[in-house]
Amino acid sequence: MDISGYSLLLPSRLLDYFDIVNVSFSSIEIIIYLEEKNNLPSDIASNYESKGFYPAVIVNDFPVRGKSLLLNIRRRKWINKQNREYFHRDFSLVTAGTRITQEFTSFLKGSPG
Repeated sequence: MDISGYSLLLPSRLLDYFDIVNVSFSSIEIIIYLEEKNNLPSDIASNYESKGFYPAVIVNDFPVRGKSLLLNIRRRKWINKQNREYFHRDFSLVTAGTRITQEFTSFLKGSPG
């Protein structure tokens, strides 16, 4: 399955940090599966090692052609090689207290993004 066209449905700049790994769809929904890329800024990358992923989170985004669009997001976790503390990026993809993207929330509220 060619998944490259699905990038047009995603919030802006999301693919800077995530890869599309799969897409599934039915008559009522489209699910885009995303995994965080294994890349950190070069100034800290040598101090950290990837240790897999946190459990996936499902986020609602703009419906497409009458179908729900769900983003199944797996965020990566890294461990500091020296102090053994875990690290993850802090993304602001969803509106606080919801499972809806900020862009979709702005649209529903009728305010600019």
